[in-house]
Amino acid sequence: MAKTIYVGNLPFSATEPEVRTMFEEFGTVHEVKMITDRETGRFRGFGFVEMEEDEANKAISELDGKEFDGRNLRVNEARERPGGRR
Repeated sequence: MAKTIYVGNLPFSATEPEVRTMFEEFGTVHEVKMITDRETGRFRGFGFVEMEEDEANKAISELDGKEFDGRNLRVNEARERPGGRR
């Protein structure tokens, strides 16, 4: 079963291929979503990665707090937002 991972405190210069490569160390990445501002289109510094549950758990434990381009990542299981949106 797939699990969605929240990835926060990413540098604003981060790209989808960089994030995908970082998570592929732990298994197959099904999807990467980099969140952008609706008005400006600029990256907001966080995103979501979807992986199989066991691989996702390993990635969370290994990457939470890891430095990436001068910033310490926040990596944990994504939680549903009230109203059904993430």
